[in-house]
Amino acid sequence: MKIDYKKYSDGLVPAIIQDANTSKVLMLGFMNEEAVNKTTELGKVTFFSRSKNRLWTKGEESGHFLEFVSLQVDCDNDTLLIKAIPHGPTCHTGADTCWNETNKPDHFLYHLESVIEQRKTGGDEKSYVRSLFAKGINKIAQKVGEEAVEVVIEAKDNNEDLFLNESADLLFHYLLLLNTKGYNLDRVLDVLKERHKPKP
Repeated sequence: MKIDYKKYSDGLVPAIIQDANTSKVLMLGFMNEEAVNKTTELGKVTFFSRSKNRLWTKGEESGHFLEFVSLQVDCDNDTLLIKAIPHGPTCHTGADTCWNETNKPDHFLYHLESVIEQRKTGGDEKSYVRSLFAKGINKIAQKVGEEAVEVVIEAKDNNEDLFLNESADLLFHYLLLLNTKGYNLDRVLDVLKERHKPKP
């Protein structure tokens, strides 16, 4: 890997930091060769701070480190793409990213979670979501069980439309149950990711 540090008069190349899991761009920093070496050796993203005029490991004061995953160089060898796992918010303002974006994948399921949360406490008395929450966790858990049984029944037949619709119903009611328990998809995904880690 050849990085053209000499292309810039100060020997610093731009480094775009991207969340390795969500693909969200977290921040932009600058690195010299020493910063790149320290990043790979330490396993924590380290920049050259132009304001401090020294190497600076992100999170050295806040504890919000960027766990290094990989480094790529662009086609001109003068810009870096670093994939990392953030431990806490990335921006000094407390935001997830320096563009004040929420660091979650652009996935409809996350949007659906937010819709469920809004309707849970919304003013629409005809809302199906609100009515289920009003009946409590036992009713919601029962609905998950009913939908799971219907998915199994449809899986044994060959009606694609019915199977997919029952699967959607099951997923929707499972999101309701997670919300009722005070959890979300991220917590479940964390468990799956932990299971997926290679064992030493």
